[in-house]
Amino acid sequence: MFQQMKNIDTAFQHIRLFCIVVIVASIVLDGWVVTQSSLLAGRAQQRIYILANDKVLQAYASDHRDNIAVEARDHVKMFHYYFFTLDPDEKVIAGHIGQALYLADESAKRQYDNLKESGYFNGLIAGNISQHLEADSIVVDTRVYPYHFRFVGREQIIRASSILTRKLVTEGELREVSRSDNNPHGFLLERWRIVENRNLSVEPR
Repeated sequence: MFQQMKNIDTAFQHIRLFCIVVIVASIVLDGWVVTQSSLLAGRAQQRIYILANDKVLQAYASDHRDNIAVEARDHVKMFHYYFFTLDPDEKVIAGHIGQALYLADESAKRQYDNLKESGYFNGLIAGNISQHLEADSIVVDTRVYPYHFRFVGREQIIRASSILTRKLVTEGELREVSRSDNNPHGFLLERWRIVENRNLSVEPR
């Protein structure tokens, strides 16, 4: 009888040890699952998926500082495009100049006022003249704030009888401001000045 009791006690100890091992293993496994789920959820939140042409593309969020040089160059490019690419239409001129002035300070407004007072825009409309600007190089120095830039481009003035090509060189600085629909890159072009604007060639049409 004592031997039977001893066997029952030994079996109970084995069962208790087995239960403790199972419980500890379950706790460890649960902890590992929760940790991995948290890490996976964190990585998933950093992913952005874009649907384009019926294809799912993954985009990655990045800090503004990572792309500051690229965004600064595009800001300079878009300002010059809007300011100098014009057609003989009052609404087109007003729309482009209005968009350009959102991207710059009063130095651009002064240049616009000077052109307007001299009758430049009226001359484009009266002569059915189109003006197109193409960027050749844009250099932005992001080592010192505010960021200095230099723009070099070719301006084509298209008349009924000829195409005049001019070299345009401008300089200025970029200051960081809040982003908006009118200023998506979050820069303001300051102290803008035209360094060079000279004729390169005239081609008959």
